Amino acid sequence: MKITDVKTWVVGNPPPGIGGKYFIFVKLTTDSGVVGYGEAYNATFSAHVTAKMIEDMAERYLVGRDPHDIENFFRRAYSSGFTQRPDVSGMGCFSALEMACWDIVGKEANKPVYKLLGGQVHQTLRSYTYLYPHTGSVHSEDAPSGKNVYNDPDLAAACALEYVEQGFNAVKLDPAGPYTAFDGHQPRLIDIDVSTRMIKAIREAVGTRADILFGTHGQFTASGALRMARAIEPYDPLWFEEPVPPDMPEVMAQVARATSIPIATGERLTTKSEFARVIEHRAATILQPDLGRSGGILETKKIAAMAEAYHIQVAPHCYCGPIVGAANIQLAVTLPNFLILESLKQWDGFHATLLKKKIEWQDGNVIPSKEPGLGVELNEDVCDAHPYSGKDLHLQMMQTPLMP
Repeated sequence: MKITDVKTWVVGNPPPGIGGKYFIFVKLTTDSGVVGYGEAYNATFSAHVTAKMIEDMAERYLVGRDPHDIENFFRRAYSSGFTQRPDVSGMGCFSALEMACWDIVGKEANKPVYKLLGGQVHQTLRSYTYLYPHTGSVHSEDAPSGKNVYNDPDLAAACALEYVEQGFNAVKLDPAGPYTAFDGHQPRLIDIDVSTRMIKAIREAVGTRADILFGTHGQFTASGALRMARAIEPYDPLWFEEPVPPDMPEVMAQVARATSIPIATGERLTTKSEFARVIEHRAATILQPDLGRSGGILETKKIAAMAEAYHIQVAPHCYCGPIVGAANIQLAVTLPNFLILESLKQWDGFHATLLKKKIEWQDGNVIPSKEPGLGVELNEDVCDAHPYSGKDLHLQMMQTPLMP
């Protein structure tokens, strides 16, 4: 079996834009006609540049080769350009191609990928959702009234309660103020106050029916993160996510040692090398690899195995499309140290239309597919009908420092 063809799509994500402005998908085809799909979670260059990078990597290291040889593919891609070091852009491209290889391997074996990775540990997978506004954009700055679920305690509490009544028993928010290219900064008193009132209102609304996941995006210095942590500790969040920038786990470890809230991190990290530093410094007790960036399924299985040895749990990140979501599911099913899965609401809306059969979700849990490969099939007609023509990045920080 050999890979003979590679095709990419950059698909625009219509409003409300849950999961980002666009999704980057890849399709691999073999000489026997077996097809595999993958997705990149890559925000460092424009989507169309990234799609070309995926094609270039496939042509260099994958076309004409057996998709079963994933370890071999990893080493050659990891070493591309005389690098041999974690490269978030390169590994985003690799991750998309790697999960497409696994999709092919599973289909060829007529087994779900999880059956080829040690088998099934979990019958269902606990999931959480962000708080999302009922109307308009998911971007808080676009709220026409200035008030939304990201900055208004009453709206946030009502939204959280609605999700709990739908079956979720964990909800996430990140109300800690703007994040900029110049982080970490000290939180403003107004941001500490809003964050505390938000999490207090949610706790009062949901009681013990749901965990609260408190997200930040590496916004703070260690001392600033601890100021925020002290304010929200009384409401017992399940985690405090990425309290400081991800490039210095030694600093994150300072926060972890000084708060009772579990620290979670990992969406911006790639390969076992970067995650090993987090583990080495005891910087977090919950890892959040995104399989569209972390190195794909096999590399993240290795990351999870390292974490398991240190009693660290894994909560796969997914703020992108449903192919990464499907890959997360295949891996999470196999992990003894799995904690919770990010679910984009109930995998409804545009995410469901991108698949020929939607991801199954029931009573707060994802139900793993028993279909071979990744368990989902990309709807290519929908991809063709929704091309993305813009130049924006998937996510973007403020480009000026935050002034108090």
